Amino acid sequence: MEQAIETVMRPNQRGLALKEAYARRELLYFLILRDIKIRYKQTVLGVAWAVLVPMMQVVIFSVVFGRYAAIKPDGNYPYPLFVLAGLVPWTFFAQSVTQGGQSLVNQQQMLTKVYFPRLFVPTGAVGGCFVDFLISLVVFAVALAWYRFTPSWQVIFVPILALFTIAATLGVVYLLSALTVTYRDFRHIVPVLVQALMYLSPVVYPVQLFPARYQWLLGLNPLSGFIDGFRSAVLGKPWNFPTLLTSVASTFAFLLVGAMYFRATERRFADIA
Repeated sequence: MEQAIETVMRPNQRGLALKEAYARRELLYFLILRDIKIRYKQTVLGVAWAVLVPMMQVVIFSVVFGRYAAIKPDGNYPYPLFVLAGLVPWTFFAQSVTQGGQSLVNQQQMLTKVYFPRLFVPTGAVGGCFVDFLISLVVFAVALAWYRFTPSWQVIFVPILALFTIAATLGVVYLLSALTVTYRDFRHIVPVLVQALMYLSPVVYPVQLFPARYQWLLGLNPLSGFIDGFRSAVLGKPWNFPTLLTSVASTFAFLLVGAMYFRATERRFADIA
């Protein structure tokens, strides 16, 4: 009589389990693909929403803040380009935090049925939003051509800034998704937090509105330094290195704290999801 072979899969509880995640990387690809399909399923305009949303926001902000509030960009370029340069990274961050923060709660059936690296769930949500980010970059390129504005040679630094933006987003998403599983109140807090954070980030106003000695404090919000850096890379404005370097440091802090807290609470997800 043949003896049945039983395979037991247990989570690796040491560190961030990067080897385990790499071994199952194909699952992350399918989670990202599934997230993209679900987002645009049964929508009339589909991917066009990734174009219409930032364009509508540019029009609204240009009228409200550019015309009536008389906020001027810190350079010789149109205010709509100034706003769009801030909206491209910010929209990616806001969408990722909103969807990634609730990703574990929304996938509770998957969490309770089979073991897999739980970090893949919020990471997949961020990966799905990254597609919209790429589309927004194309929209920004079209806007530059419309205004006949030649980007600075420093545009080569955009991929580096994008990587740091992704890292900052992942850190925040890991932390909020783990907190939302335990404390369901965060489902209501996160949208309000994202809305407030937009006005604490230089999306519609330049960093130079703040006194020079306090500008580095804006970098504690990692998106502040990267939004300003994105404008420097594309529009050619001077780089604000104190704010940018502070944002880089806060990004590593958010990523480390978020990932470690996620791993520390991961074993309880299946019980409380």
